[in-house]
Formats: sequence, structure tokens, C-alpha cells
Amino acid sequence: MSNLDNINFKNSFGALSNEFYTKQNWSPLPKAKLVNFNYDLAEELGLKNVDPKALVKIFNGEISLENTDPLAMVYAGHQFGNWVPQLGDGRGILFGQIETSSGLKDLHIKGAGKTPYSRFGDGRAVLRSSIREYLCGEAMHGLKIPSSRSLIIFTGEEPVFRETTEPGAMIVRSASTHVRFGNFEYLCHNDKKELLPELMTHVIEEYFPEYNELANKFELFFESVVRKTAELIAHWQTVGFAHGVMNTDNMSILGETFDFGPFGFLENYQPDYICNHSDYQGRYAFNNQPNIGLWNCQALAAALSPIIEETALKKALESYQIYFYNHFIQLFRKKMGLLKKDPKDFELIEEILDWLMKEKIDYTNFFRNFSDFIHGDNLFSWKEKFLNRLELEKISRNQHEDIVKANNPKFILRNYLAQVAIEKAEKDDFSEVDNLLKILKDPFSEHDDFEDYASESPEWGKNLEISCSS
Repeated sequence: MSNLDNINFKNSFGALSNEFYTKQNWSPLPKAKLVNFNYDLAEELGLKNVDPKALVKIFNGEISLENTDPLAMVYAGHQFGNWVPQLGDGRGILFGQIETSSGLKDLHIKGAGKTPYSRFGDGRAVLRSSIREYLCGEAMHGLKIPSSRSLIIFTGEEPVFRETTEPGAMIVRSASTHVRFGNFEYLCHNDKKELLPELMTHVIEEYFPEYNELANKFELFFESVVRKTAELIAHWQTVGFAHGVMNTDNMSILGETFDFGPFGFLENYQPDYICNHSDYQGRYAFNNQPNIGLWNCQALAAALSPIIEETALKKALESYQIYFYNHFIQLFRKKMGLLKKDPKDFELIEEILDWLMKEKIDYTNFFRNFSDFIHGDNLFSWKEKFLNRLELEKISRNQHEDIVKANNPKFILRNYLAQVAIEKAEKDDFSEVDNLLKILKDPFSEHDDFEDYASESPEWGKNLEISCSS
């Protein structure tokens, strides 16, 4: 354990009032074994030189470390629009924090067993969903989208029953914070309003120190959350990512992609795509995500109304759509190889997306090869309009192609790729997890040895149903 001697773990959340959490240890998996170790993230966390097998023992609860102060958070939330007064870490433990060059990072163990917030659950996670979260965190990071990531994944000899009996697993998730909209909702709507300033002061001191001495720091915090949320969802929309469970308890106050469940990336461009088999009403359909982001910010505003004036909350909320569309258009310009601004660019974006929907074109591959399409021999009126717009850029065809390739991934985590990796892993073959990790960490490069992974999904892979059960 000598490599851990110089690492300063702490858990500042555990210094808050005990109404915010329950301090407890967690339940080890029997005969735990490593599935994969994220060396890139380990380096950022200062854990690169630690033996992954030793970390399995630590995060499986077989070896204890000082200053980690493990706890399960309590929070509430709106789930599919319905208010649930108490949720919380039903299968997770906030292990501790590490100071890194990019700021504090939480380490959170998912699949850790029962807590007071497990309700009727067993507190475990299955290998299937753990692999999906492990891979998608890296996929989002590779796409330059703010996201939680996972340091390590391991399994053990404890069967977990969902629809069928599956192998159990744990992942250790890293995020800038695990404080979510639902933490504030829990306090406001459960007669604990007097604790709102304590939580607000904590998050400002930890994550927004530039506001700390300002008289309007609470208002600035909320405005920042609105902006970060709008810009995050704009980024999701440009890469074709559907989260699937945008409940308020799954929304990070720092605008990081969080709590991966039944997510999916668009295959053929289908704006009403629903990736969650349990979303019967289509509340979290791909094209509804921007509206839900605003709805969630409104729910957070209601929770903060005891400590922030209504006029300030309304003003911040009115900025949501401006933040969203400005960021969306900025990202989409780059997606089409454009760097200058033109007032008609949004019209161009809408027209090409309408065409992609009608033609049922693969979204990722179309934009990856966008330059070839624009300069090809197709007869398409939009193309002529775009070429006229491109002349404003004063760049060569090669320069245009470079911009397009730098802003459109060749690889995304298609559901069938994840499914193949899961099926192999359930037979103790973890090689496909490693293969996917290599390309998803760097999705804009060619990776000639993995050319097939960039192909359109087979028909069976386009219609995989992903549920919330994990």
C-alpha cells in the first residue's frame, strides 16, 4: 500500500450536518476480480502507480484507508415528472475525495450493497449495467463532453437477480461532485429549508470559490447551473446522445453527464428516439431533452426559492434557451466545418437535419464524412446553399475536411457494441471491454485496426431495448 501513502483522501461532504447522509461502510463482493482499470483516469487522480489488484481490495472494502469517511447521500427528485420525497444512494457509497490538478474529484462506489435508502432493493449493480456505465463515461469524455467517469470495474461471485440472475459488479465512479438537483429538492420539500444555506455555502466554497465573497453568490450559483445544464444538453444533441433518465436526481449541479442507465446514441437520425424501454410516454425522447433540461432547472428553482429571490430565479431561467441555442449553433457550425458566424446558419442546420430524418441516414457516419458528401456528385439543393455559405470561410477543401474530422467522431458507443462486450464479459472474457475503451477514449482518430466498429449497426443492434433495471 506504500503507493497510497502520499494520497490525501478526504470527504468534505461528511463534515456537513448529518441530515445530508448516513455514514456507513459497504458490503464486499465475494472473490472479487478485476474486469478493467482506467489507467488514463488513474493518472489524473494520482493513482497510476497503484496496483489495480490492490485497489480492488480497497474499493471492495477488504482494506481500509484513513480519511475517506464513507457515506451514503440522501436526496429526493422528480422521476418521470413525479415527485418522490426521498431517494438517495440506494446502492452507492461516497468513498472520499482526491485533490487533483483539475480540482477536487469524488470517488463513489456503485453496487456497494444496502444503505438506508435502498428501499426494497439489494443495493447491488449487475455486470451488464456496470460495463455500460464504465464505457459510456469514457465515450463522453472522449467526445469532450463533461461527464462522470469510472476508475475501475470489478466483479465477484455473488449472483444478482433482476429479470434473470446476473453477475454482480462494482464500479468506482469519479465526478467533480455527486451533489445533484435532488439534494436541494430534498431539503426544501421535506421541511428542512433551514439547511439550504448550509448546503449552498458548501457547494460554493468547494466548486465556485470565485463567488464566495460576493453578496449575490447564491444567485450566481443558480445562474451557473442553468448555463452549464443548457450547454451540456446542447452538446448531447450535437453528438446524438440520449440520456434516457433525466430525472432531477440524475442532474449534476456542475453540468456533468451523470448516472448512465438506458442511454443510447442515435443510429439513423430519428429525433423522437426513445432509448429507455421504461419511458412509455416518451418524456425523455432525444428531441425532448432540451425542454426537460429547462423543466429540471425550474424544479431546482422551486427548491431554492426560500433562499433566492423569485426575480433572480426567473431571470436565470429566461437565459436557458439563449445558452442552449448559442452553444448548439456554435458546436454545429464546427460539426459542418464552419468557423465564422452567419445569421442563416441555424436555418441550414434545421434543413439538413430534416433531410437526414426523411432519408433515415446514419447520423454519426454522415457527419464524419460530411466533407466528402459536400464535394461529391449528389444532386441536392441544400448542398449548393451550403457551398455558397462555405465560401465565406475562405478555406481550402482540405482545411474544411480537417475541421469536420476534428469535430465529428468516427466511433460512438453503439448499443450493439456494448452488448457484445457484455456477453463476452459474462463469460469471463474482458477483451472487448478493453478494445472499446481504446477507441472510445480517442473517437476522432482513424484506428484502422477497428474499422468495423465504425460501421452502421446491424439490424438486430439498432433495436435493442434498454431498461432501467440494473
